[in-house]
Amino acid sequence: MKAGRYATSRQKACQHCSNAKAKCDRRAGRCARCANRGLPCSFLRAVPSGGSDRDMGDNSVAGLTSPVSISNLLSPSEGLLLSPGLPSPEGDLSAETDMRRSIVGSTQSMPGNSSPNYASTIFTANHVVKDLEPNTTDRESQNLETLDFSRLELLCPINVDDISNRWLHTYVPVPGQKVKAYTPATATFIYRMLKSYAALTVHGRGVPPFVHSLQMMEKSSKLPLSNCLSLVHICEKPLPGSEDVAANVLQREMTSLYEQHGTYDDMTLLGAFQAYLIYSMVLFFNLSQGSNPFLRQAMINLQDLACSSSRRGLVCTAEQQRTRPRWETWIVAEAKRRTLYVMYLFDSVLSAQDGLPTFLGTELEGLPASANKTLWRAETRREWEMAYNIHLADWLEEGLRIDELWPIPADLDEAGVLKRRSRVDLWLENVDEFGTMLYAVTCCTHGG
Repeated sequence: MKAGRYATSRQKACQHCSNAKAKCDRRAGRCARCANRGLPCSFLRAVPSGGSDRDMGDNSVAGLTSPVSISNLLSPSEGLLLSPGLPSPEGDLSAETDMRRSIVGSTQSMPGNSSPNYASTIFTANHVVKDLEPNTTDRESQNLETLDFSRLELLCPINVDDISNRWLHTYVPVPGQKVKAYTPATATFIYRMLKSYAALTVHGRGVPPFVHSLQMMEKSSKLPLSNCLSLVHICEKPLPGSEDVAANVLQREMTSLYEQHGTYDDMTLLGAFQAYLIYSMVLFFNLSQGSNPFLRQAMINLQDLACSSSRRGLVCTAEQQRTRPRWETWIVAEAKRRTLYVMYLFDSVLSAQDGLPTFLGTELEGLPASANKTLWRAETRREWEMAYNIHLADWLEEGLRIDELWPIPADLDEAGVLKRRSRVDLWLENVDEFGTMLYAVTCCTHGG
């Protein structure tokens, strides 16, 4: 008998993301959205039982009880309600017969469904049982991908004190400062891109592109970030006149993070740095706190947090030696650098609002530009290691540096300019949306 056209589920999102109509990254074990919310993550996979298309949807098949409606398996709160006796997708696994008994038992007490349109939204008991079985391959891969962030081999190749003193340079110029003259269009582009990062977190659609998805699996960095991603939801649709109340809640959390940052380990400090940046952007873009003096002090504190986090390392030791680092070490280094670059862009937005000049961040010279999307989005260690081997083969010399996106030095000859442009072209071949944003800002500002 010919198999049904939709015998294999075409669902491209887990059940929670599908119910919320949100994008799902389909990461093995648990998608990032479910991981952020501590929700079970499961996919419906219809498995044909050998019948025809008609048999699969017909509730009059001999030997089967009334079909199980999807709506009877969904709960308003969890999205997947298992009948009494059914395990959760992440709990202890029961035998298939136990699950079948629970489902069939619940359906026997249900009245027959006489609606003519219900057949398109049902599965037989056998199909539902198969769908609820977790993917053992995913579970095994999840166990294999246990990450260890306790041994980070990082170094800091720049003077991080210049990061914490950056706010002071606006009022007390230092020799060698170079003013960045953003055009109105470029300034608007930066403003709207950073605003989208704040909106992304406030609406619960994911994490901004300077937070690595696997950071949420690490307990130490997860605490400041999880608190942040939960707390900013109060700013999604504030009632008229309640913006100040929401702002006070965020400000208290920011004050607590800053006061305790001296006691944090490297991962927790990174999470605190990222959370503080998110809070600051939400205050500015979502709660209209641009004129609040607290935000100016918050920027000083943010640069201090950036300095403390950067002091513990911004580059993998292996990166300097042109070898492949540990995945965990690379994740931390890349997330730190991306967060640092976003902080500098946010600083330029605040300076522009106050009518202050914006200076080129020459203290960051020599740091790598953002990594390619294959490395950043890798979901398994093997996938990342293969991608990094390709990266090393592509970049026989060191990878692109952030300062190669700045103005071309006047003393650089024609051959040097061509080589630099060739390196930028190679970098652009595989950048993600974050790298595209960086290039758009630097190209429109400095040319190249």
